Amino acid sequence: MNHRPATPLPPIVLSFAASDPSGGAGMQADLMTLSALGCHPLSVMTALTVQDTVGVGSVVAVAADCVEAQARTLLEDMPVAAFKVGLAGSVENIAVIAGIVADHPALPLIVDPVLASGRGDPLADDELIAGLRELLLPVTTILTPNSLEARRLVSGTAGYGEVDDASERPLGDCAQRLLDLGCRHVLLTGTHVNTERVINALYRQGVGLVRSDAWERLPGSYHGSGCTLASAIAANLASGLAVDDAVAAAQEYTWRALASGFRPGMGQFIPDRFFATRQRPRIVDD
Repeated sequence: MNHRPATPLPPIVLSFAASDPSGGAGMQADLMTLSALGCHPLSVMTALTVQDTVGVGSVVAVAADCVEAQARTLLEDMPVAAFKVGLAGSVENIAVIAGIVADHPALPLIVDPVLASGRGDPLADDELIAGLRELLLPVTTILTPNSLEARRLVSGTAGYGEVDDASERPLGDCAQRLLDLGCRHVLLTGTHVNTERVINALYRQGVGLVRSDAWERLPGSYHGSGCTLASAIAANLASGLAVDDAVAAAQEYTWRALASGFRPGMGQFIPDRFFATRQRPRIVDD
C-alpha cells in the first residue's frame, strides 16, 4: 500500500479528440494547453490522422466501442471536472460521447466543432454535422465555432437554407440559432471575419450577447488555435472559474500563445502553449 503523503489533486479534464502527429492541433494541442494551465489531462482518441503543418492528408476514425471503453475506464478511476470535444471522427463516436456526457450532467462540456483544417481540408460530412446538431449541441455548455463553422452548423435547420444562403445570415442570428439548438453558451470567434481586429463574442441562452472582446490580429496563419482556445476554457472551468471569467482568461492565454508561436515546418505557425516557461534570450549590454 502506498503511504506517500497526498499531493493536492490538480483539476482533471477529459478530452475527446483526434491525434495530430505534427503536435499543432488535435489531442496534442489539448494535452499541452491543459497541462500549461495546471490541469491533469486525460485523452480519449477518436481518430488517427495523417497531417503536418500544411494540411490534413487522411483521417481514420477509432471504433466507437473503443472510444467508449477508453472514456468509461478513465471515468471509473478518476474524478473528471470537465469534458472537451474536438474532432469526433464519426457519427457513432458522437453518439457515444453524447451518452457519456449525459451520464455526467453536472460536468461542463466544451465543444470545438472541427469541420475543416486550417487549409480548408474537409473533416466533417453532412451526416457528422447532423450528429453534432442533434446529439452533442443539446448537452454543450460552451460551443466555440468560428464564423464558417457557425454558418455551416445552422445551414439546413428550421428557417435556414443551404450553405450559400446561411453565408448571408448575420453572425448574431447564427449564434442565436445555435443557442436554440441547445447550447448554453456560444463563443463565436472572429478569426475568419474580415475585420481589423479579431472580435470574439459570447452569447448565453435566454440572454443573447453578454460580452465582446477585440484582439490584435496577428500576421500569419496558425495550426491549432481553436483547439487551444477550447481547451483553455475547459481548464479554466475545471479550475472553478465562472463562464465569463473562464472565457476571458482563455482568450488572453490563447492570444499570448499565438503571439509567441513558431513555425517548425513549411506550413502554418503553431501556438506556443508553454510561452510562460520558455527561456527567452537574454540581452547583455556591452
